[in-house]
Amino acid sequence: MNRKSCAAIQESFSAYLDGAISGREMQEISCHIEGSDDGAGCAECARELAAWKLTQNTICAVRPAKAPEDLALRLRIAISREQARRESRLVDRLSLAWDNAVRPMLVQVSAGLAGTVVLLGSIVMLLGIVAAPQEVLANDEPLGAVTAPHYIYSTVPPGAIVTPHQAAIVVEASVNAAGKVYDFTIVSGPQDQGVWTQVANQLMVSVFEPASAFGVPIRGRVIVTFSGISVRG
Repeated sequence: MNRKSCAAIQESFSAYLDGAISGREMQEISCHIEGSDDGAGCAECARELAAWKLTQNTICAVRPAKAPEDLALRLRIAISREQARRESRLVDRLSLAWDNAVRPMLVQVSAGLAGTVVLLGSIVMLLGIVAAPQEVLANDEPLGAVTAPHYIYSTVPPGAIVTPHQAAIVVEASVNAAGKVYDFTIVSGPQDQGVWTQVANQLMVSVFEPASAFGVPIRGRVIVTFSGISVRG
């Protein structure tokens, strides 16, 4: 067998083992390796094909790695954190634009208006004009009031957290403007992996009324206490 013929045959071994060549080509490779009536087979190509088969069998014997049970939960938390970071970067850019462009202009305008306001105020006082007070409803919030997140409900029935420690679990949760938890920290109580996963499962299906400033939903933090702990024997 000449080298050129062997090289061409060996280049087809991958497709040959995958069955991705025609029947005629498969017969040519088989005759080249095993021999035919008019000649012996090619020992070099036979050894090369055996090596290819061994590699293929080894790869097929490797089983896929099993994903961690809480992988989906960790992915949801990671995605929520990334969304929160993007929102934070947008707020920072808007704040920087305000500080660099709008605020200096307002300072200049307010300086010019200060004298006018003082003059008009003096005229109003001299004329004895007093504005009538406006009625304030009981549920009105003062201008600029900031509210904290409040728990509303859970999309699935909440269950007890199973832990070998007989202690309450206090969690500080970060809630985005849509009322969803995107991060949390266990500040008191057991903090092993099993407890962390159970707390995360409960918080990810909880819906909160988001924090607000000037009536606009914003991100905020809330303290959540998990009671009614079931203790394993």
